[in-house]
Amino acid sequence: MKLRSSVVLVASLLLLAANVCITHAQTGATAASGKEAVLKAPEVGDKLMPDKVFFRGQSAPVQARNSGGVKYADGFLVLAALVDSSGYSSGIKEKYQGFLITEVPLEIGGQTLKPGQYGFGFLDGNNFVVMDVAANDVVKGGSTKDAEMKRPVPLQIVAGKEAGKYRLYKGRDYVEFDRAK
Repeated sequence: MKLRSSVVLVASLLLLAANVCITHAQTGATAASGKEAVLKAPEVGDKLMPDKVFFRGQSAPVQARNSGGVKYADGFLVLAALVDSSGYSSGIKEKYQGFLITEVPLEIGGQTLKPGQYGFGFLDGNNFVVMDVAANDVVKGGSTKDAEMKRPVPLQIVAGKEAGKYRLYKGRDYVEFDRAK
């Protein structure tokens, strides 16, 4: 009888310890996800972005070192990375420079982009385009050149001047986006 009581006591203590650990982990996760944050390449590249992405009938390798993102307070993500589009035709290669994954609707240049996976590109003449995976344009608008940027990098996302707004940069060119209401 003593052995059975000891086993029940040990099992109860193990369950209690597991419950404390789970509660602590959930509290930590809630605290960590309670704040919006810009994600840099080491946080996005190999951890959240796939190695290759499908676009217009082919797979293109993702440049993990040239990636970035936004993590919203509720845990939803917006991720972007440049891709190697060398196997594509010149018409697609000109427009398809990066891959965008969004779990929330975005507003870009007054247009709403639904959650999904898209190709994007910064075009000559300060233009920006977002395309569905079949290379159909879904958002077209202007981009801005940031002449004051001291050290441009191939791709980055930075916080905008207003709360909740972010800038997707390719070199010195950028578009501003925010979470659509």
